Amino acid sequence: MSRRIERLNVLFRSELAELIHDELRDPRITGLLSVTRVEVSPDLVNATIYVSVMDEEPAQKASIDALVHAGPFLRRQLKERIRIRKVPALHFTLDRTIEEGARMLDLMRKVASERDHAGE
Repeated sequence: MSRRIERLNVLFRSELAELIHDELRDPRITGLLSVTRVEVSPDLVNATIYVSVMDEEPAQKASIDALVHAGPFLRRQLKERIRIRKVPALHFTLDRTIEEGARMLDLMRKVASERDHAGE
């Protein structure tokens, strides 16, 4: 991955997180939502935005639907904020890595607790 793409990934992630938090007022966006990473394609045509939503499954889907709906607005805002010839098309996807990590930590705590109780 080129340095330019890496810089764009970081810049888009930061700007999108700020835009979603400050500018979007869609009631479908619930729970704790964070932009975990952005992957801009090498040809700068597409950008996949990975979003973590700490909420139940239906609310996660509704939040992603709201972001897809707001995609054209977010793209226009990015064009105003970032000096780039063409802003890539935005594709939002649910990122479950934080959720899975929290589940794994919980399982490890349970195993440690059971081991401590078995040793008593």
